[in-house]
Amino acid sequence: MKMIVCMKQVPASSTVEIDEETGSLKRLGAATRTNPFDLFALECALRIREQLGGTVTVLTMGPEQSESMIRDAYMMGADDAAILSDRKFAGSDVLATSYTLSQGIQLLGGADLILCGRQTTDGDTAQIGPAIAEHLHLPHAAWVNGIVRVSDTCIRVRQDLGSVFQISEMKYPCLITVDKDICVPRLPSYRRKAEAAAKPIRVIRCADLPCPDMTRFGLVGSPTTVERIFPPPAGAGSVTLEGSAAEKTRQLFELLAAARYF
Repeated sequence: MKMIVCMKQVPASSTVEIDEETGSLKRLGAATRTNPFDLFALECALRIREQLGGTVTVLTMGPEQSESMIRDAYMMGADDAAILSDRKFAGSDVLATSYTLSQGIQLLGGADLILCGRQTTDGDTAQIGPAIAEHLHLPHAAWVNGIVRVSDTCIRVRQDLGSVFQISEMKYPCLITVDKDICVPRLPSYRRKAEAAAKPIRVIRCADLPCPDMTRFGLVGSPTTVERIFPPPAGAGSVTLEGSAAEKTRQLFELLAAARYF
C-alpha cells in the first residue's frame, strides 16, 4: 500500500501580517505549526500501514522552512517526504494549490491512497483535497470521520455530511479528507529523533513537475482575486454589557435595534 499524506504549515497564532497588495499571508519569518487536521490524516495513514503494510510519504507545498514540520512527521513514523518549494508557487489560491499538489503526486509516482486533513486553519476552505482528486481524476470522499474497513483493494469510510452519515466504499487509487476526532494522533517519538534528523527531504521545483505550465501556478494561475484583505483591529467594535440579566438583555436589544438587525 502506497500512501501520500498532504500536509501544510500554518501560522501558529491568529496574529498574522497580510500583504494588502496581493492578499496573501506573509509567511516567511512567522511562527508556524503543523495544520492540526493534517495530523489526523497522518495518523490514519500510519494505522493503515500497520494493518496492511506499505509506505507513507508526506507532501507539502511551501517554503523550505517546512522542513521542521517534515522532521516531526518523520518522528511520528512517516517513511519519505517532499516539499514543493518555488517562488513561482507563491500566492496560489485553491485551484493553483491543488493543481501544484496533484503535479507533485504525479511526480512521486502516484499513490493507492491519498489522505488530506479536512481543511487548514489559515484558509478553512475544505476544498484542497477534493480539488486534488479532481485534477487526478480520482474518486474521493470528504468529511470522513471514521474508517470502517480497509483491504488491499478498497477502503470503506463513514462521512459526516451534516444532516446525515454516509458509508462510502472506493477502490484504489482514491483520496479521502479526514475530520478531527477520527483518531488520536501519536506523539513524535524521540527514539526516532536521530533517525529523523538524518532522513533526506526531497525539494521539488516548478521545473521538475510533469507539466510545468506557468499559467497554472501561483498568482498567475489563481482565478480567485482578492479585492481587499486586512487584519481587523484587535478588540474593534467590542461592547461590554453590565448589570443584571434583564438589564443586559435590554441593552442588547437596544444595540441590535440601533444597528437595524431587525
